[in-house]
Amino acid sequence: MGCVIAGGGPAGAMLALLLARAGIEVTLLEKHGDFLRDFRGDTIHPSTLQVMDELGLAEEFLKLPHHKEYGLTMVTDVGEVPLASLRNLPGKYKYIAFVPQWDFLRLITSAAERYPTFRLLMNAEAYDLIREGGAVRGLRYRDASGEHEIRADLTVAADGRTSVLRERAGLAPRNLGAPMDVVWFRLPRYDTDRSGMFLRVSSGHMMVAINRGTYWQLAYLIVKGGYGELHRRGIDALREPVAELIPWLADRVHLIESYDDVSVLTVVLDRLRRWHRPGFLCIGDAAHAMSPVFGVGINLAVQDAVAAANLLTGPLRSGAPMTGALLDRVQRRRMLPTRITQAAQRVMQNWVITPALSRRFDPSRLPRDLTRIPVVNRLTRRFIGRGVRPEHVMVKEA
Repeated sequence: MGCVIAGGGPAGAMLALLLARAGIEVTLLEKHGDFLRDFRGDTIHPSTLQVMDELGLAEEFLKLPHHKEYGLTMVTDVGEVPLASLRNLPGKYKYIAFVPQWDFLRLITSAAERYPTFRLLMNAEAYDLIREGGAVRGLRYRDASGEHEIRADLTVAADGRTSVLRERAGLAPRNLGAPMDVVWFRLPRYDTDRSGMFLRVSSGHMMVAINRGTYWQLAYLIVKGGYGELHRRGIDALREPVAELIPWLADRVHLIESYDDVSVLTVVLDRLRRWHRPGFLCIGDAAHAMSPVFGVGINLAVQDAVAAANLLTGPLRSGAPMTGALLDRVQRRRMLPTRITQAAQRVMQNWVITPALSRRFDPSRLPRDLTRIPVVNRLTRRFIGRGVRPEHVMVKEA
């Protein structure tokens, strides 16, 4: 068999689609029974929209419920600071689309199911690797009926930042550090509310508000490891800063009835020094966990999948061994974008997030409008919209 992929997130689902489309036998394992994961950023950037266009899926994608953002704005105690505008971004797509991740994944896997070489196994949890002759030859998984094996020329770990298969392969990520965790929750959105997504920053507090049409998806940033103390202080310790940061939400904060209504993301920023073993490859968060900063995680994962498909489809078709040298081509292709993106996230963490959470943030020192600084706006919109080394679908449909 050609390829088995553990993890039905953006990286795994996209790679499975690309390989199946090229006529490669591929099995995708997802440990859950559905794709419903609430409280995600779900930001689909122009680089990913371009990939969807190249796959002929853009029209279907844009039929999904979504909200378009053409720029990013920071709201401080002294006013608003436009951070970036995507309206002059080169290319067809000049906005970020906010789409529930489950809708995005359903679209990708439904497209893959059109090809006879694709198989999707839900409620199938990969837990170990099969090794023979110094190489990985597949994986072991469990489902409701018991334990099973799938043998494959290539085994891909796309099982997230706590990847079990990565651990089984003896690959350990380097932790780059993150000063915050995130408390996710939602509140109703009224027609009289502002329309766009924004970042709200104040001395001691920071929050992201994402327009979901009928509700606001809200991310309240807390000091790393601080959730236990927040919880100990009671639910008003969350309600009060939300009402203070966004006064027009004050009449709704009582709807956060308890901490059962929130989801906590422990933020991790890390990457592997080595992404592969013979017959085995890590992509997406299994290779590099991204901070929520800039909302680029999904897009880096998709770019990894496209690069892997471009580089490995030919060898998989020919039955060539998945050697370390071959798989290293994927890592070398994607390591530079990973390093640069994570470096930019660390700058944002050090210059904005840490000062804000430690009450050292001074909004008066910020420019009034970053979009009016030509070089800054050009670099920012390209970085957020296209990313570093955007990938394009090079493999033809079989």
